[in-house]
Amino acid sequence: QVQVVESGGGLVQPGGSLRLSCTLSGSIFRIDAVGWYRQPPGKQRELVAGMNSGGSTDYADPVKGRFTISRDNAKNTVYLQMNSLKPEDTAVYSCNVRVMSTLGSSGYWGQGTQVTVSS
Repeated sequence: QVQVVESGGGLVQPGGSLRLSCTLSGSIFRIDAVGWYRQPPGKQRELVAGMNSGGSTDYADPVKGRFTISRDNAKNTVYLQMNSLKPEDTAVYSCNVRVMSTLGSSGYWGQGTQVTVSS
């Protein structure tokens, strides 16, 4: 069984920073791919940042230069560093992680964490 726990959301003023974490537990051999998604109020979920098994990253245009995706394989944790936050970044953020475990290759979602950018 693989479990995913997200943390790091909250209320921040415009221009501020937050770091989201997604920690996996269970019999994990490796993290293959990672994606951070967000769903703003009343809108559909969108991919904001991704990292493949080779470590290559990609970002949605609205967050380029402000957000950074990373992972710590030793801690089975993936991160999303968010800087220069704007009110339009307000959303529920969720991670999706594809791992190789004793169950094979599977994708798992975090529970989601609220990020609110407001003065």
